[in-house]
This record gives sequence, C-alpha cells and structure tokens, in this order.
Amino acid sequence: MSRVLSTTHRPYFPAHGDDGYRTGHYDLCLDYRVGNNRLDAVARISAVAVRPLDRLSLDLGAFRVGKVLVDGRTARFTHREGKLRVSPVRLRPGPFTVEVRYAGSPRPVSSPWGGLGWEQLADGVIVAGQPTGAPSWFPCNDRPDDKASYRIEVTAASPYTVVATGEPVERRRTAAATTWVYEQAEPMAPYLASVQIGRYQQTGLGPRMRAFHPAKLARRVRNDFGRQDRMMAAFTERFGPYPFASYTVVVTEDELEIPVEAQGMSIFGANHVDGARGQERLVAHELAHQWFGNSLTVADWRDIWLHEGFAAYAEWIWSEVSGGPSSAQHAAHWHRRLAALPQDFVLADPGARRLFDDRVYKRGALTLHALRTTLGDLAFFSMLRAWTGENRHGSVTTEMFADLVREYAPRSSETFFASWLYGPRLPPLP
Repeated sequence: MSRVLSTTHRPYFPAHGDDGYRTGHYDLCLDYRVGNNRLDAVARISAVAVRPLDRLSLDLGAFRVGKVLVDGRTARFTHREGKLRVSPVRLRPGPFTVEVRYAGSPRPVSSPWGGLGWEQLADGVIVAGQPTGAPSWFPCNDRPDDKASYRIEVTAASPYTVVATGEPVERRRTAAATTWVYEQAEPMAPYLASVQIGRYQQTGLGPRMRAFHPAKLARRVRNDFGRQDRMMAAFTERFGPYPFASYTVVVTEDELEIPVEAQGMSIFGANHVDGARGQERLVAHELAHQWFGNSLTVADWRDIWLHEGFAAYAEWIWSEVSGGPSSAQHAAHWHRRLAALPQDFVLADPGARRLFDDRVYKRGALTLHALRTTLGDLAFFSMLRAWTGENRHGSVTTEMFADLVREYAPRSSETFFASWLYGPRLPPLP
C-alpha cells in the first residue's frame, strides 16, 4: 500500500482530490461506442474514511450522473465544474463503498497544456491522464498519492482491440462486441490508469513485453523496439527489479506530440516509429518511468523532477550502455544549454505552469549526474536500487530522497541540495 504523506505546501491543483478518505480499489465497468463517442459506465469504489465524514467528493468530468450509492444506499449528490459532491452522508472512520452510474460523451479535461485524459483518435481512443486527466473518464479521488488497485472492464465493437492498464484476465466475445477485462494489482494513482482502443495487432518484444500497433507499422515497431529487452536488462541492473508483472507498448495510427506514460504501459504515436530507431531515447525514457513515476509516484506534483529528471537521466544511461555518447557528454552539453537560459528555475518547486518545463527534465538529469559524480558509480547505483526497493509501489517526496542520499554522502549533501534542488542558479558540474 502507498504511504499517506502530508505536505505543508499548497497543492498545485487544489480543486482536485479529497483528503477525507483513501481509496483501496476501483472497479470500472465501461461500455463504449467508438463511432459516436458514447460511454455508459458504472464505477464501484472501495475506500476508507480517515475521519468522520458528513460529505465526500469525487472528481468527474462532464457526464450525466444517474445514481450514486454509498454503502448500497442511494445518496444525494450535486455534480458541476468537475466535482461530484455526495451529501449528506454519515461515515465513521473506516471502510465504505461508493457506486456511481454515469453516461455521456467523454472529452478531455482542460489544462494549461491542452486537453488531458480520454481523447478520440481518427479511429479509436487514447487516454493521456497526466496530471489531472483521470476524471475525463471515471470518478476518482484525483490525487497522485492516493493509489489503489483496479479492475477495468471495457466493452467495444469487436473489430477493435482494447488495451488497459493491468494484466488481461478475461475476454468475452458476442456477435458484435467484445468485453475485455484487466486487473491492476499493484497500487496505481488515478492519472496512470489508461484505456487504449484501436484496430491493433500484437507483437511480442521479449519476456513479459508486448506491443499493440496498426498492422502497417509492424516492421517499424519490431525494429524500433527491437532492443527493448536489452534496455530492460540494463535498467533492471541499475534501478532494481522491474516493478510490474509485464510491460506493454501501444503505437497509435495517429501522430502524437509526445509519448504518454501509464502504469505498465507506454503509448507512442506513429511519428515516433521510423524504422531506424530515431526516437530510441523516448523508448528508454518511457520504460524508465515504470520505476520512476509509476512504482514510485510523487506525493505532490511539485516533486515531479523525481519522475522526469530520473527518466531523462535514464536516456543518458541507455546512450552510454548502447554505444552512444556517455552520460558525462550529455551532461556537459545540457549544462551549457541550461546555463544560457534565465536563472530563475527551482527544480524542487517549479510551479504548476512549469510542471513540464524542459528544465524539469534536463536539470533533473543534471542533478542526478552531479550526484553520481560526487558519490561514484558503485554508491550511486546502490542508492538508486535502495530508493526503488524501499519505496516500491509507494509515494515519494524530494525530502525522502534527500534523506536517503544523506546516508551515502552525509558531509556534502546539504550544500548539494541547497544549490541543485532549491537554488534558482544552475550550479557548476562537479
């Protein structure tokens, strides 16, 4: 189970989430029609109240809610501006269940970075939930630190393949439609839950690794992901055991601006496969997120460098492992680039609008390279394996990472953190 971690900071997205309870399990039953983008759904949520509650809220997009039940009893509710408020309820601290029956046409949640969540493709669906897109398709406690297990059941027309987060456990086919059932046993944040729908075929990529893609992209996919088994081995050696039962890649027929991460899954656009491994750094980046972002998930979005900085550094590690430029060469290049930018960026608290600023990625990677240079490879990678092992499937903060680093470098760590994590000016590389 994920740890409950408090923060004294104001959250970046205060309208999302409810701190009165913690979810334990989501059971989502979805009936989706691709042609007219129609979703009829039932969500059953098991949760635990952490204090007496006379109301509770869930995050949910622009659907028509037909009925809400709390512990099997019909409850009153209001639903507006993305918030489903259920009241009055009388809940003592302890377990309870909520059932929400809803329907409508899913559409992305608005954000400073465009629409997030459930989005129609030319012939199918992609879900890109980070950071606040989960309510676009199911009612949830939309906090990154509220992780739960999931069962996702999706019924769609039989020509389509449905790929969801978790392990496939059942498939039922009728004349016109097929029901796909996936179960995600490891705790998962709502934004990492995903459903992908398209006319896909499956290709094996190695032990416990598979790709779903349009048939016409088969040759490119086999080539561009052809070294993923070597990549998995390299990351397992450096980061510790792969944290999930399997790994799935989805390549859409549409072009995507950037790849998308989900738990145990990465989604790429047709433009990310060229048959020449031209985007292999992105393959490495998304795979690394399974450790840094999906197994270890930030408790607060201000610490997103713990996701993106680590995944960006994994790109440099794969580069040196696979015969490309070394991590030191990448670090020198990006240090020059970042030194030429305004020195007004705090890595450990970039601000909500800078959540996906390139400096989160590159300065985060530089911070890790500086730490590796300071500690040496043996201590650095021992520390990384301890980080992923001690916090497996949990919630993490920058302070937790700093505490672990202090065990490996107690003398120099305070100056290091002050300059690299909390100082706006980019420090020199050691």
